[in-house]
Amino acid sequence: MGRTVRIGNRLVGEGQPCFVIAEIGINHNGDLQLAKRLIDAAKDCGADAVKFQKRTVEVVYTPEELARPRESPFGTTNGALKHGLEFGYEQYREIDAYCRGQGILWFASCWDEASVDFLEQFSPPCYKIASACLTDDRLLRHHHKMGRPVIMSTGMSTMDQIRHAARVLDTDDLILLHCTSTYPSAPEELNLKTIRTLVTEFPNHPIGYSGHEVGLQTSVAAAALGACVVERHITLDRALWGSDHAASIEPQGFQRLVRDIRAVEAALGDGVKRVYEGERPIMSKLRRPR
Repeated sequence: MGRTVRIGNRLVGEGQPCFVIAEIGINHNGDLQLAKRLIDAAKDCGADAVKFQKRTVEVVYTPEELARPRESPFGTTNGALKHGLEFGYEQYREIDAYCRGQGILWFASCWDEASVDFLEQFSPPCYKIASACLTDDRLLRHHHKMGRPVIMSTGMSTMDQIRHAARVLDTDDLILLHCTSTYPSAPEELNLKTIRTLVTEFPNHPIGYSGHEVGLQTSVAAAALGACVVERHITLDRALWGSDHAASIEPQGFQRLVRDIRAVEAALGDGVKRVYEGERPIMSKLRRPR
């Protein structure tokens, strides 16, 4: 994977440790204290960064969609839910300060141009483009204006659409994430070998993986296949209300995920065949001298 991209104080890409993102997304359920607890959990698990989502509700959703009946702790319409899940300036100012204090990077996926402008106030180390936004050329061009590194998920997308989006973004500081946009994803939908396909197709960009499956094994396998980024949703309890918790990982599981990714990295080595010092006593015992 040709080159590296700097995200904050980290280099991501060839020869670097896997960059692990704990996606909080909307799993904070509109509660700043829950968001802070999720940041704490991500930090304790060894994640390198946490990610949120930012939307301008009236831009992203139609009036009909916002008026649709939907029960939630915030009211009886889908609009009440969507507004309830959005943090504003004061909440993000606290999140920014809290993450700095915890020594963990944070950024967000912005679903519209106003949200990009909003997040720019906090000088994020990068932007994330969600799979749903990959075909939004205006939004991609607006990200380009910011001049920051971009991580882009590729769920629901053809190779032609991915190539087009990469051209529109027009930046060397682009990381592509293989992704399947089902929640949760069945193993047979993951197609992890696409990671290698993207490595071949985009040799000058680091390639990673964003997963929505239930287990951990397949995300560890993604790292073994060469993913230099692994992103998974984090939750304190998969039984909490909310659309993403069921496809998320609880802290104990996230800790195991990071541990196993680091073990795989250590085990992969450099590909140079050698005789280790620890093998020499066994060699002298088991091999006949010539």
